[in-house]
Amino acid sequence: MRQNARKDARERPVGRSGLSNAITPFQLAVPEAELADLRRRIAQTRWPEREAVDGAQQGVSLADAQALCAYWHDSYDWRRCESHLNALGQFHTEIDGLGIHFLHVRSPNPDALPLILTHGLPGSVIEFLKVIGPLTDPVAHGGKAADAFHVVVPSLPGYGFSDRPARAGWSVERIAEAWVDLMRRLGYARFVAQGGDRGAAITSAMAQIRPPELAGIHLNFVVATPAPEDLPFLTDKEKQMLADVQRLSVEGTGYSSIQRTRPQTLGYGLTDSPAGQAAWIFDKMIAWTDSGGDPLSVLGYDEILDNIMLYWLPGNAASSARLYWESYQNFAVHGTDLPVGCSIFPGEMIRPSRAWAERKFPNLIHWGELARGGRFAAFEQPALFVDELRATFAGLRG
Repeated sequence: MRQNARKDARERPVGRSGLSNAITPFQLAVPEAELADLRRRIAQTRWPEREAVDGAQQGVSLADAQALCAYWHDSYDWRRCESHLNALGQFHTEIDGLGIHFLHVRSPNPDALPLILTHGLPGSVIEFLKVIGPLTDPVAHGGKAADAFHVVVPSLPGYGFSDRPARAGWSVERIAEAWVDLMRRLGYARFVAQGGDRGAAITSAMAQIRPPELAGIHLNFVVATPAPEDLPFLTDKEKQMLADVQRLSVEGTGYSSIQRTRPQTLGYGLTDSPAGQAAWIFDKMIAWTDSGGDPLSVLGYDEILDNIMLYWLPGNAASSARLYWESYQNFAVHGTDLPVGCSIFPGEMIRPSRAWAERKFPNLIHWGELARGGRFAAFEQPALFVDELRATFAGLRG
């Protein structure tokens, strides 16, 4: 996809290489011809037959896929999303040879705590749009000025409007280093970080790097397991979680198996077919939202398609899947002795007990178990998500 990016070289911070690296404003202006091509492709979709069972046991149902694509073709307005992103404050910079797209929204409170939010797959910066306002301007959203954050939301390499790596090597650890570099370029001498899904692995990798500027982290995807001595004394809740993880390993890992072994092959079909790309992402919305299998009960078509568009427009189905090829073994969240806050949402498959997490995070400063929400916590339950971040980082402000 071609996008019109207005650039301003007034800011030229120095990166790890010692060379000048501009941070430039970035404005989206998707050519109308590309949107017309999208509608044409949707209209000409060659659909498979209906699934052989009821529900989503075999994947997204034909009826649900057709309904989503019909809305995409007939009613969806990309210009609304494009205008929102442009109004927020989008930027672009080159880090370690790769162009990185990010949102940067400063709080009206000059003493706000800088915060970097990292998405996963199949997410994007779209996941965080509903929380940026309450985080940056809490007074306007019923909070206190002391709760304010300056917010940075980057697109992962190969995702959204960041560049696609042409060579292997952009692992979780390399992205974590790039995020530290990004926060330094923005002039933040002290900051905190948050992530879920792949973003949790990247955020915990930042904690392992342990830059002096990083004061603490928050995770809404927490991988922690029981010790052998715990097994005879598991609670009913812990047994249920382990059963859910076992079921996930049998029924819910097909997507990761192909992404970590054959991302390029997967990319041909998803890059060519909007229906294929939409169904691939919608499948995870069904499985990972706290919605009883109906993501439309917590998210609207427009929100879901805004996220899908950040895969379709840049044509990054293969490059986004490649992160699994790069770092599948590092999906587990690393331990750290930095201050850590954890939020456990009920729709998340992996829901460890606090005791297990405390072994991994000896400096656990917040533990929240929420009543609602799934893998896409900020997207599904923005108010709860914001409250969890405020509670976690309240004691880490300067």
